Amino acid sequence: MAMKTGPIAVGRRVPCDQCPLRRYGVFRPFNEGQLQFVTQFKSGEFNPQRGTTIYMQNTNSPHLYTVLSGWAFRYKTLQDGKRQILNFALPGDLLGLQASMFTEMQHSVEALTDMVLCTFQREKVWTLYCEHPGLAFDLTWLAAREERILDENLLSVGQRSAAARAAYLLLHLFARAAQVGLTSGRDVYFPFNQQHLADTLGLSLVHTNRTLQALSARRLFRWKGKVFRMLDRDGLRAMAGLEEPAEEQRPYI
Repeated sequence: MAMKTGPIAVGRRVPCDQCPLRRYGVFRPFNEGQLQFVTQFKSGEFNPQRGTTIYMQNTNSPHLYTVLSGWAFRYKTLQDGKRQILNFALPGDLLGLQASMFTEMQHSVEALTDMVLCTFQREKVWTLYCEHPGLAFDLTWLAAREERILDENLLSVGQRSAAARAAYLLLHLFARAAQVGLTSGRDVYFPFNQQHLADTLGLSLVHTNRTLQALSARRLFRWKGKVFRMLDRDGLRAMAGLEEPAEEQRPYI
């Protein structure tokens, strides 16, 4: 079965008024003035291949990006090479806002799949704040959403059991993929491997493998290759100790 990895083919040049993300109900529409500004704000597209480092920790970049297609992950590394994955980026997510506010990035971003990124010039962000307060609020909202996701991930690493951590993360990623049309019924293509999960959950690879096997044995999901099938969503919720929030419309740039 062919699985979805993104809403458009890599390499396609997409006008803002024909953005494929607009067809998903999770995204709040632009008004006409905002659409005109974003059309001018967008300077092009970047097509990183799988494994490309989009941002490097302790460096700066003149660009911000909106994910149009594909998956990426944000992470930090220690001097001894240990890696902590902070979260994952899917279509509609903004990358690089930190570089617009500080002198350098404090985390790295790597492409998990081939991607299409809408490119925006960092130097024009101030114009957005000056002339389009609605879009400026949207940027603030996106930053707050990112903080909320990180809050949950910190709670998982600090307080949830290994099984609850894994259950929460799988629910979270499945729900986000569904919002942007990346699921097919109960199935979704997850482009990451168990090491990525281990580095997100703060567990060893062996512990992560055993935890996933235990959850799978309870028939909460089936995971073959890169295709994840949700079998018992309520069971995963109970394991995570989580009530999934109602879906809400969110902005994007």
